[in-house]
Order: sequence, then C-alpha cells, then structure tokens
Amino acid sequence: MTDEFTVYLVDDDAGVRRGLSRLLRAKGYDVQAYASPQGFLEHHDPAAPGCALLDVAMPGLNGLGLQQALTERGSHRPVIFITGQGDVPTSVRAMKAGALDFLTKPVKETDLLEAVERARRRDAEHRLADSELGSIQAKISTLTPREREVLAHVVAGRLNKQIAGDLGTVEKTIKVHRSRMMEKLGVRGVADLVRLAEKAQIGR
Repeated sequence: MTDEFTVYLVDDDAGVRRGLSRLLRAKGYDVQAYASPQGFLEHHDPAAPGCALLDVAMPGLNGLGLQQALTERGSHRPVIFITGQGDVPTSVRAMKAGALDFLTKPVKETDLLEAVERARRRDAEHRLADSELGSIQAKISTLTPREREVLAHVVAGRLNKQIAGDLGTVEKTIKVHRSRMMEKLGVRGVADLVRLAEKAQIGR
C-alpha cells in the first residue's frame, strides 16, 4: 500500500519530527524529515511519489511560503499542514492555495493517517493523469503538420467537406489524412478523439 510513497516531513521541532516519523514508519510509510524548508527544497525530487507534511510556523520561509515555492516549481505534491497555532485565516489561505488538509498539534494519530492516505491517493491520481498526458503528447508528436490541422478541425466539429474547403484541398485527401491521424492516435471514433484532444487541451 505504501510502496514507493514518501512522506516529506518539514518541522523545526526535533521532538515533533521524531514522534511523527516514528508513527508513520510504524505504519509502513517511508519518511524523510527536514528541520527547515530550505533543507527540503535542496533535496526535493518532484518526480518521487509522496506528500509534504509541513509545519506552518517556521523561522525564515514558513509552511505557506514553502507551499508556494513548490507550486511555483510546478510541483503537484499534496500538502498537509500541521500547526500549534492554527487559526481560521491561515487555514483558509492554505486550503485556497491547494492544501489537502490542515491539522492542529498535538496531531491525532487517526487524523494524520487518514490525511496521509488521502494524499497518497491524490498523488497517485496526479501521476496517472500526468503519465496519460505524456502518452497522448507522444502520439500527437508523430502527426504531420497537415494531420495536426485536420485534428483541430475535426475536434471543432467540422465535416470532411468543410475541412477540405478550409484547407484548400479535396475531400478525398482529407479522408486519408483523417484516417492516418486517427490510426496514429489510437482512436476509432470522433468521441474518443474529442476526449483525447480535451486531455491534451487541443482546441481550447
């Protein structure tokens, strides 16, 4: 269940790091603990599956600042906040910025484990979507420029005859391009093609 999933714990309190690390490891999670956001960012690998468990109040760059830094780096890593001085405005800011959960110290074991499990599922969903998008983009990269044009027109709902007129060619030629384009993309019908194009944000 927890294979290849790491909880990145960032808290300047050594006692909290020890306690939470011990608890999570006992439940089968891999834990990498850091005393500062800077230390975490220096070693952070966004390609590795996992979630970030961040203390809000830390000297220098705080938890919200670290969350923003991850976002700016294009990381989709799920973030769970823990704090000993949580208040409503901070919680709202964290959730609006995409935090998965906001827990107050002392953190209840059940609340923490439930939050980490939600993060594990969210991380898996993001990685599956990224993998699927990568596969789609790889297929699209095999299309010729004309096949890409036909793709955009088909997704826009244009008929072969209309596409031929738009591109200054004959309908028979469009049919050939369309057939090859759909074969390369591995789709059989327009509905599948539209779904693929939506995932790749083509035609938006």
